[in-house]
Amino acid sequence: MNVFRITLVAVLLSCSLALAEDIKPVKPAKADKCPVCGMFVAKYPDFLAQVFFRDGSYALFDGAKDMFKFYFNLKKYNPSKELSDIAVIYVTDYYSMNPIDGRKAYYVVESNVFGPMGNELIPFEKEPEAKEFLADHAGKKLIRFDGVTPDLIKGLD
Repeated sequence: MNVFRITLVAVLLSCSLALAEDIKPVKPAKADKCPVCGMFVAKYPDFLAQVFFRDGSYALFDGAKDMFKFYFNLKKYNPSKELSDIAVIYVTDYYSMNPIDGRKAYYVVESNVFGPMGNELIPFEKEPEAKEFLADHAGKKLIRFDGVTPDLIKGLD
């Protein structure tokens, strides 16, 4: 690879990362619906999840579970997009109620806390809080974004 290509790749990567850092979470409008289940997401701010694409478009969800359904079957819900088009994913930290980076979050699976669509992945920014919640709410396991699979999501329904 020549120096020009290396420089070009570095510039494009840094622009892509800068773009993701510039995308801020949104507050859902009353009419915003989850593309997976059709529920109005503004009714469930405690469980809000958001996927933002590099072109500025985005999708809002009533929980992390539906966000993962969308993620794993993107072509069904948004045929014009690829996973590589996703700039940033936000989920709502269960304790702070703040939006956090969904790719860096800790998720508690199969706890006794239910979301708008029943069994839900409960997101946390900090591992100690996730472990505390896991113990306090009969959670089955603690996983990271890359540990979430289509089969795990299917098992929550």
